[in-house]
Amino acid sequence: MGSTKRCLHIYCGNGKGKTTAAMGLAVRAAGNGMKVLVSQCMKNGCSCEVSMLEKLGITYECCREQFGFVWNMTEEQKQRATEAYTSLFEKICRKAAEEEYDLLVIDEFMSAYNYGMIDQKKALDFLLHRPEKLEVVLTGREPGEELLKLADYVTEMKKIKHPYDQGIPARKGIEM
Repeated sequence: MGSTKRCLHIYCGNGKGKTTAAMGLAVRAAGNGMKVLVSQCMKNGCSCEVSMLEKLGITYECCREQFGFVWNMTEEQKQRATEAYTSLFEKICRKAAEEEYDLLVIDEFMSAYNYGMIDQKKALDFLLHRPEKLEVVLTGREPGEELLKLADYVTEMKKIKHPYDQGIPARKGIEM
């Protein structure tokens, strides 16, 4: 990397583009020879970008089990999801440090963090004490003030208009 400062990026808001921006940065970093790890919370690895990331030599991790939307989960599903996402978060933090990654992207981090599916104290501790050369990108809606204060970049995607509002479902290759 050109500088020694490692930064924390947050892509947030209710608009489309958070994941797209994070994946674009991952591709840019990989294209520059950086070692990149991408992880997705609340997604099961079926998004179209995953196969391309892997073709580019980007390491990908997610929880393959799908739990659905938090507000529709039973208490048992919430407990299983919490165990799964806690395990995933611990795994990627360990991997990022031990295998000396340059960039770690955690897509939909805010959902897992805000719903307590990863330990907030451990997450903040990791972000504060991450390896010296590790750049981190977090995506999702409604980052807490504590995350905003830690971040070097905060970009908000704001929805003005979206096809979903007119009943058009997510389209393969565009929204998913």
